[in-house]
Amino acid sequence: MSVSLLGGWFPAMLDVLAGAALLAAAGWRDREWRWRVLPVVAGAALLLTLLAAYPGAKALGVTDPLPFSVWLWFGAGMAALIVLAAGWRSARWWRRGTAVIAAGLAALVCANAINQFVGYYPTIDAAVNDWTDTPLPGQVSMSGLAHDATATKLPAAGRLVAVRIPATYSHFDHRQELVYLPPIWFVRGTHRRPLPVVELIGGERGGPGDWVRLGNAVQVSDAYAHRHHGYAPILVFADATRKFDNDTECVDGPRGNSADHLDQDIPKYVEKTFGASTNPQQWAVAGFSMGGTCAVDLVVEHPNVFDHFIDISGDLAPYTSTPAASLHDLYGGNVALEKANEPLLVMRAHGKYTGVNGLFLTSSEELRHQREAKELSNAAAKAGIWSRVQVSPGTHVWQFAAPAFAAAYPWLANQLALPHHETRPSKPA
Repeated sequence: MSVSLLGGWFPAMLDVLAGAALLAAAGWRDREWRWRVLPVVAGAALLLTLLAAYPGAKALGVTDPLPFSVWLWFGAGMAALIVLAAGWRSARWWRRGTAVIAAGLAALVCANAINQFVGYYPTIDAAVNDWTDTPLPGQVSMSGLAHDATATKLPAAGRLVAVRIPATYSHFDHRQELVYLPPIWFVRGTHRRPLPVVELIGGERGGPGDWVRLGNAVQVSDAYAHRHHGYAPILVFADATRKFDNDTECVDGPRGNSADHLDQDIPKYVEKTFGASTNPQQWAVAGFSMGGTCAVDLVVEHPNVFDHFIDISGDLAPYTSTPAASLHDLYGGNVALEKANEPLLVMRAHGKYTGVNGLFLTSSEELRHQREAKELSNAAAKAGIWSRVQVSPGTHVWQFAAPAFAAAYPWLANQLALPHHETRPSKPA
């Protein structure tokens, strides 16, 4: 089950089977089928594919161009269905069945082509475990954590805890979230200081476990802790979207009060439950794609909660598919609310920040994100925020985000270990 979905023999085998099934379903048949029906099938499949690739993809909020292989196999699936309909009367039962199989295989290959593009499921078992809600490796419940909470010796690794964080402030109907506690947390002592915290946010389509499964954040933190006597920040794998395809961009609006959940529910719960630091200099947000956009936005809007960020391939501002759609979907048409969530405008209105810094990490293939990162970094510098833009080889996939985060993690941990000002003021309920 650890067979790769991103390359190797299994995806190649699916390609061959899907192509063979489509050829068998179409067949050579008679002269009329070859010269009249098949050209119509090909033309109709091409037309449907073009409609899906242009107005269709945009309507569904797909803003990044998908690879040719996605549309090739989408067209193959359409062709199989049209062959099934056009040849229903003349075809034998086995040919009809083959057409159904061809459509199913083409759909599977098309879906995996998208998966290869974004790198969401690296292996078959990763996909199955996610679909079946299988606990992540090493995951324990809050009740299971109680057995480990009074260690006298430093554990070899931290623990990943499944938590249900009350939506006291936001009323955001979020999913189960996860908290990573570093080894030092388990060594009880009167002189242990409260630990810093990093909230980790994934893309617009995904879940709280993405930074564990795909971003390797637990392994990165454990490796850091091993080199630093068990010390590492607490990591919170947050749910910013409520469900797989609910693109909130971490703002409060028609799709839910995501921002309130991230900047109020989570900090209050983690501070109270795990004794985390209440100092904003020891709180950070890191994210990939939508999560990168969220990281910058949350920090510049709430410097009394978070003072550090890592933005990996985020956008210039919260965005769905078009400016008009973003205004409607995220803010219910409220222009003032939209402006209140645009980092460039927020920084300009705020004035000078103190003790706030961050990193903009983007890949060599993302020219738009590179331009936007530089624009945000320049604006941040004018507002007193230190930042750096770093471009590394790669594309907009988790396979780029994971090593980018790993390389930046020591910098972030160092920032969080050095608080410079007092505990943040409490917010009214």
